[in-house]
Amino acid sequence: MLTALRQPLASGHVAITRSGVITRFPARFTLIAATAPCPCAAGAGCQCTPLQTRRYRARPGSELGSYIAIRIPVSAQVTRCRRRAEPEVWAAQVADSRDRARYRLRGTPWHLNAEIPGSELARSWHPGPEVFAAVARAVDLGQISSRAVMQVARLAWTLADLAGKTRPGTAECAQALAFHLGTAS
Repeated sequence: MLTALRQPLASGHVAITRSGVITRFPARFTLIAATAPCPCAAGAGCQCTPLQTRRYRARPGSELGSYIAIRIPVSAQVTRCRRRAEPEVWAAQVADSRDRARYRLRGTPWHLNAEIPGSELARSWHPGPEVFAAVARAVDLGQISSRAVMQVARLAWTLADLAGKTRPGTAECAQALAFHLGTAS
């Protein structure tokens, strides 16, 4: 089931073929998913072994591969403790961030960081080798793929836009990598 999401995540459209006719529908979306921490959902008296837990948590990643850009572990305790922010504040931050991206990308066919093709992102909007060192190290260690590098770069740009910066710095690149690896706090 999860593997069916690969094509629309990669291409931004769904292609349906019937009687030799191919029809394409736009499908640009952000996939948001949640999983329990283990097969039994960490209920009272959890008996799941560490191996069962690792396999369970690896399943979405193995089926969708590097199409998952952000992984954030959330526990029930953390969820209860989080302060509630006003949705209007978030909406304003996102609008400002999108305006920054649109301004930076003026004169190009793209309006959002997610729309920039990987080859163009690497050529014209690469954060820089010294800033991207942690990401390069993650590639060398086999922690992320080349597709994931582009996702991390896009996310770093988005984090920079959210912070009101003109370029991603080391902090944004490290945070984007932590989000991708699921190690962000």
